[in-house]
Formats: sequence, structure tokens, C-alpha cells
Amino acid sequence: MRRQIRRPVRRRYSNVFWLTLLLLCGFVVFMLIVLLSREGTQPRSRSMLSKNSYGRDKIIEGLNVTAEMLNPDSITRQLNDQISLAKAFVVIAKESNNLQFAWELSAQIRNSQILLSNAALRRSPLTLRESETAVRDMALLLFQAQQLHYDSSTMIMRLKARIQDLEEQMSSVTDKSNKYGQIAAEEVPKSLYCLGVRLTTEWFKNSDMQKKVIRNVQNSMKLKDNNLYHFCVFSDNILATSVVINSTASNSLNPNKLVFHLVTDEVNYAAMKAWFTMNSFRGVTVDVQKFEDFKWLNASYVPVLKQLQDSDTQNYYFSGSNDGGKTPIKFRNPKYLSMLNHLRFYIPEVFPSLKKLVFLDDDVVVQKDLSGLFTVDLKGNVNGAVETCMETFHRYHKYLNYSHPLIRSHFDPDACGWAFGMNVFDLVEWRKRNVTGIYHYWQEKNVDRTLWKLGTLPPGLLTFYGLTEPLDPNWHVLGLGYTNVDPQVIGNGAVLHFNGNSKPWLKIAMEKYKPLWEKYVDFTHPMLERCNFH
Repeated sequence: MRRQIRRPVRRRYSNVFWLTLLLLCGFVVFMLIVLLSREGTQPRSRSMLSKNSYGRDKIIEGLNVTAEMLNPDSITRQLNDQISLAKAFVVIAKESNNLQFAWELSAQIRNSQILLSNAALRRSPLTLRESETAVRDMALLLFQAQQLHYDSSTMIMRLKARIQDLEEQMSSVTDKSNKYGQIAAEEVPKSLYCLGVRLTTEWFKNSDMQKKVIRNVQNSMKLKDNNLYHFCVFSDNILATSVVINSTASNSLNPNKLVFHLVTDEVNYAAMKAWFTMNSFRGVTVDVQKFEDFKWLNASYVPVLKQLQDSDTQNYYFSGSNDGGKTPIKFRNPKYLSMLNHLRFYIPEVFPSLKKLVFLDDDVVVQKDLSGLFTVDLKGNVNGAVETCMETFHRYHKYLNYSHPLIRSHFDPDACGWAFGMNVFDLVEWRKRNVTGIYHYWQEKNVDRTLWKLGTLPPGLLTFYGLTEPLDPNWHVLGLGYTNVDPQVIGNGAVLHFNGNSKPWLKIAMEKYKPLWEKYVDFTHPMLERCNFH
């Protein structure tokens, strides 16, 4: 027989015991909460209240916040919120051609703004009584706007469309502005044209002036003296070149040790000779040449000359028709067709006797002595230049086509760019390293313009890659022809560069920078007066 085992019977009162204990604990907790809340409602001491009030006032004072602005029921805040919303509805109403409603909203906005202005003038908050009508009328209009389905989703969609339309308009305006700016930058002012004509006439009718030039060349040994400070400028702009020389001479400690080598074209050669013969610049030696006299400058030696003579290349430069107009207009400037723009890569051939030379663009102004450039240690490099990679868009990848394997395999895309316009060239190292040959190599590789588009800076970056020594930024300050420059930077700069379209001799020049250039122009000169220079 199987033995039955009895389970112990649970005591019924155990559950009651635990329930009673739980209720007792809850009552104790409740009493503690009541006591604490009573204590919290007791009035704080006067010192505590004054302390907190003082701190609050200090915060408000520091933030320039008024008590009215902190008040959630402020009528001023309500009116401002209504005005902001109403302005958005005005835009939507005009887009929907609901001009009557837009006018009503605008009128009510003006009424509310007048109330706010009056309150601000008397320095007291708006009262409910004086603003009640304005708040009610605006509220009715806003309700009507909602009935016209000017809700948030509709507004967002329409505003997005409006933004897109404005962006397209801005792009079109920017493109037109660039085109017109480029046209204005390319034109020769009448006064400059007049000066060239008058000087050319003077040169050919004045035999004494021509004899003086011949005597100066025969007697001058300075042109080959490497103990002097040699500068070169390649330009067809007489007045701009004159400013470069005058500003350099005016700020030089030893102007009689300065030698300027000018190279121009056949058209401007006589005018240049006449101007720099009839004017002296504190004893500076000035020599003028024309590049048409360089026998070595021919298509068999100079790849870019062969390219510039190509009809397709000329069409590309002038119209950009070969690429559907995709090339930015600044790269389609016909100045790139001028050999004067490319002579900077042939400086050793132009000046075979010189060992060191400073290259200057014709759109610079010198405001400090530049003799220190000739003692700068280039550390075995060929080119001394100021780097321009303070911003990312002046690095190599912004100028070159890194989708091309030849560029990608030879050049660091984040390498720092530098500026043409004020460069120190060690011509001994240039010849030793055959830098001109490097330039020819890259020009021949770019015959189809797949490595870079146009201009002289991209091939310069390739040619002098690894051969450029960074100079102190104060030697060369850029941007005066297209942007705002820190006045302190301008004050510390030795050479100020008006790179960009807004050249100082043009009407589109930046007015605040023109005096820096004009101070080196003698507007009382008879030739300038006859040509109406102002």
C-alpha cells in the first residue's frame, strides 16, 4: 500500500500580515512627503529672497533682457510673432497672385510695427488696451490665410520652389556679371590708348630722343652687372609699368643700384622707349626690349608658341566654342594668347648674363625696399614665391586635372600653391636644372588641354614643383583687384598685387585701393593731361 504524504497547510493569516505591513510603510512615506512639502512652502528669509532677486536682475542686465520679454503673456512678443508669420504669408500671397490679401497683410504689418515703434520711443511696454485692435485684426488675417491653404506644408513647398528660382536667377546674374566684368577688364581705356599714340608719335619725330637711347645703351654696363638689383617686367601697359618702376624707386634705399628690364611687343615698343627716356626715376636704369627681336623665340623651340598659332586654340581662347562654353570666361581671356604672358618661363634666355632676378607683374605697387629679396636664401631652389594655400582652394588639386594618371602619379593634390607676380629666380640653378625643358615637357603633354585648362599658373606649378622656396607672406600681398584685404596686412606688405579684374587704372577698380596705386602717378605730366588722366 502506497503511503500518502500530507503537505503542510498554509496559514491564512500570513498574507494578511504582509498586506498590513505594506500599508503601514506607505502611510509613513506619505506623512514624510506631507511634512517636506509644508516645509518647502514656508516663506524664505528676506536675505535669501533679496540674494536671488539680485542674481536674477544681474542675469537680465547682462543679457539685455527686459521683464516684459520674459513674460510669456507679453503683448510685444505676441505682436512680433504675428508680424513674422504675416511676412511669410505676404510672400505666399504674392506668389499666388492674391495681391489684395498681400496688401491687407502688409498694411496690418505696418500698423503693428508703428505700435511697437511708439512703445520703444516712450520706453514703456504695450498695454492690452492700445494693442487689442491690432492683435485681433492680425489674428483674423492670419486665420484667413489658413483658410486660403497657406499652411506650413504649402508654404514649405512654395518657398522651396521660390528658393530654387532665386538660385537660378542668381546664377544667371553672376554669370552675366563675370562676363561683363571680364569685358571691362580687357578693354583699353581711351586715356591709355591716347598715351600710347602720343608717345609713339613723339618717338618717331624726336631724333634727339632716339640718339639719347643709343648712347645710354652703349655706355651702360649696368645691364649685365650682377652686383646690382635686377628686375624684369613683361607688359604692354605703359602707365602700369611706370608705376611699378616709380614705386620701387621711391621706396628703395639705393635706387641707383636698381636695373629694370622691360619687355614689350612691337606695337608698344616705341611708346615705351619714349616714356622711359623722357622720364627719370631717381637714377634707376631702365632698358626696353621687344620680344619680336628674340631669334630663339620660334615655334620649333617654344611649344606654346606653336599652340598659340593654332586656329583651334585661338578659337578656344576667344569663344570657348570647342567645349560648349563650359570653360569659365576668366580662362578664355585673349591675354593668354600674348607671348608676353608666357615669357616668364624663358627668363634665362631673355637675360643670358644675369644670375639672379626679381620678376614683377605690371599690376603691382611696391611700398618697401626690395633689396632684401636678393639676399634671401632659396636653399638650392629655383623659385622664391609666397604660398597661397592658407585656404584649401589654392592647393594643386584646384588647378590641375587629377583624373589624369600623369598628374595623379607625379603631384600631391594637397601641395601648396604659390603666386606669380613677385618671384625671385635663381637663374644659375634654373639653367643647371633645365627648368625651361621641364616646362616644355608639360606643355607638350597638355596639347589637348587635358592636364589643365588655360593660364600660366598651372604650368608654373608643374614646372617649379619641388623647386620653390616659400617666402615671408609680407613680401607679396594679393587680392587688391578682387577682394577685401586686411588693412594691417596691406600696411606690412612690400609688394601689393592688384590681381583680379579690378585693375587700378580701370573704372571698375576698387575705390578704396586706388590711392595706393595713384600716388605713384604724376597726373600733372603734360602727356597725361593731354590724354585726360584724372
